[in-house]
Amino acid sequence: MGHNHRMPAKLGKNGIKALLFDVFGTLVDWRGSIAREAQAILAPRGVAIDWPALADAWRAQYQPAMDEVRAGRRPFCKLDELHRRNLDAILPGFGLDGLDDATRTQLNLAWHRLDAWGDAAPGLARLRRDFLLAPCSNGNVSLMVDLARRNGFHWDAILGAEFARDYKPKRVVYLAAAQAFDCLPNETMMVAAHPSDLEAAAAAGLRTAFVARPDEFGPGRGDGAPGAGIELAVTSLVELATRLHV
Repeated sequence: MGHNHRMPAKLGKNGIKALLFDVFGTLVDWRGSIAREAQAILAPRGVAIDWPALADAWRAQYQPAMDEVRAGRRPFCKLDELHRRNLDAILPGFGLDGLDDATRTQLNLAWHRLDAWGDAAPGLARLRRDFLLAPCSNGNVSLMVDLARRNGFHWDAILGAEFARDYKPKRVVYLAAAQAFDCLPNETMMVAAHPSDLEAAAAAGLRTAFVARPDEFGPGRGDGAPGAGIELAVTSLVELATRLHV
């Protein structure tokens, strides 16, 4: 015959074909990374502030900004735009009203340079042998691509808010991601460090796995417990791979 057509590997285990991942907090350490990046950009300009406090203040604007879009008060826009608006809102509180536009732009791109938790890349590499993988994040596509390239995440697609044109925990975001892979909701598992994200995914019919990130908001200030109704609870993506038998 001469043609060596490689058949695609049959993916899936335990009735699950695709895994969707929350990214901020679940795969990457946004707080430590934003504090580091802000210091690297601003300290040479003579700025001396509480860097983790800046990260916390910026992140505190995240849900209220998305609520404007979720409620239909503001048309959908990329998270990069919301992050910039939120940055402009918090800078006066740190005495940084005078920060020039170029520096603000550079600072806003700090979200594209977040570092992963140590288990994320090796865990994803194992999981990818048996499952389709994609982020299902509120972050926009270019942001997800930059984080993937920086941290060695190998996705099969980039899904989530920009794909669905709405923000989690809206039901459409989870269902659009499952549909993109031609999977039923119950053939799709949402993996996140936040019980609220998983509860919304479960309500949309997805399977759920909780990854504990106890230090997400600072030492001991993350979600340690999965909440009710979560199918799997693990302490790392490597443990998730083991539990799903890959």
